[in-house]
Amino acid sequence: MQSLEVRIMKTKWKNASSLDLNGENQQDANGLCDMITVLKGRRPGSTPNSDSGMWAHSMTVQDYQDLIDRGWRRSGKYVYKPVMNQTCCPQYTIRCRPLQFQPSKSHKKVLKKMLKFLAQGEVPKGSCEDEPMDSTMDDAVAGDFALINKLDIQCDLKTLSDDVKESLESKGKNSKKEEPQELLQSQDFVGEKLGSGEPSHSVKVHTVPKPGKGADLSKPPCRKAKEIRKERKRLKLMQQNPAGELEGFQAQGHPSSLFPPKAKSNQPKSLEDLIFESLPENASHKLEVRLVPVSFEDPEFKSSFSQSFSLYVKYQVAIHQDPPDECGKTEFTRFLCSSPLEAETPPNGPDCGYGSFHQQYWLDGKIIAVGVIDILPNCVSSVYLYYDPDYSFLSLGVYSALREIAFTRQLHEKTSQLSYYYMGFYIHSCPKMKYKGQYRPSDLLCPETYVWVPIEQCLPSLENSKYCRFNQDPEAGTGTDKVLICCLGWSQIPGFKQFSCLGVPKGWDYMYEPLCPAFVKINHILS
Repeated sequence: MQSLEVRIMKTKWKNASSLDLNGENQQDANGLCDMITVLKGRRPGSTPNSDSGMWAHSMTVQDYQDLIDRGWRRSGKYVYKPVMNQTCCPQYTIRCRPLQFQPSKSHKKVLKKMLKFLAQGEVPKGSCEDEPMDSTMDDAVAGDFALINKLDIQCDLKTLSDDVKESLESKGKNSKKEEPQELLQSQDFVGEKLGSGEPSHSVKVHTVPKPGKGADLSKPPCRKAKEIRKERKRLKLMQQNPAGELEGFQAQGHPSSLFPPKAKSNQPKSLEDLIFESLPENASHKLEVRLVPVSFEDPEFKSSFSQSFSLYVKYQVAIHQDPPDECGKTEFTRFLCSSPLEAETPPNGPDCGYGSFHQQYWLDGKIIAVGVIDILPNCVSSVYLYYDPDYSFLSLGVYSALREIAFTRQLHEKTSQLSYYYMGFYIHSCPKMKYKGQYRPSDLLCPETYVWVPIEQCLPSLENSKYCRFNQDPEAGTGTDKVLICCLGWSQIPGFKQFSCLGVPKGWDYMYEPLCPAFVKINHILS
């Protein structure tokens, strides 16, 4: 049994249901008011009985690490846990493994798009919406084209086989016996290529096709327009500067067709190589990422608060259509600037320490995006992101996630146990929230046994049922969270009896009740 000790105060929420409570005569010696409200009720905007939660005013980073590893999350100072088998849209905690992460094709497109914008000021044409599902669609379309190409090649092979038979029947036994044999060997070679999954463009079959079928080998092969443009540019440079055209042309990244190109390494570029690729001295824009502690005592956080708040209002109104009067400084501070986590700077921890931070993206001297993150002993936990809608064409949602993955890898170099990137909740039944599953490899938390299961193993079950137990071990027991209060301070609450369950009347409002400090232990009981 694992024990998690925190502090509590009485809840101000209505319609709170019962808690499993047990009391001991232990008082808060320090008399602190940094407490936590523990209740089994619901968070703002949730459906009845959809989650359990508590208002947390002070919590160690290790305590919160233990909580999120059991399906809890925070929104400001409110820490909640969905009731997975009752909510309409089960929310599974998802984490990415940054040490093994490799950016997908769509991720590379986003990074290259940012580099082009910074270097040349190039704004991509077409849709400027930051759709998180673009990653899924690109990968799906690429897979479909690969399948189509493979089927086309198989059809060509069938046609080619018929041509071979006709050719063999029309020719005598002694006429060019080696050519059909070579053709059959090439056909077998093609089949092997298909079975091995290698690209089909490396397969070459030398044969004269039947009239009306296949390519005419008497004519030059078709060339891509890009290759033709490169050849024209090479010839033009040769006419202008015959002596140094080759070096100049190859320096621009265009190998000459007259000489074989240099062998390229098969090693793909790392995420850091793609993000921190060098820019020209005369780059059009400058992007700087600053890590700022969430504290009004920090001068950098305090000086950038006004600009950060204005960006938040602009984002909420444009992206989420929130009324401006609901995006005040009070709401902003409570939602994204108030954190229960106590800042810690242990000697074996990261240089920035543990706690809550704003990762600010400064473009040419102004903030265009802010990623709210928690740095915990084992992970970087993403809380929220808001950005300038005018820069939606940069796909800042995807870009910031890739930067946070790279940041996690950077912290891991100093603190070896910090090796995960938590992305919040994965909702398989919500198309707009499935994009989190595109950051591979990643794991989902089993809602019953609290073990991490690779997402590839979870997806088949989620296709059949919204709620699933991912751990297939029948002997693994289920886990429960029980709250134990170690103080007699709540004795004045109606229905409360020491060493017994607290039965709170429905509709009871603690809004105007005085705070009652106490210690509480959240025990994780695994049967």
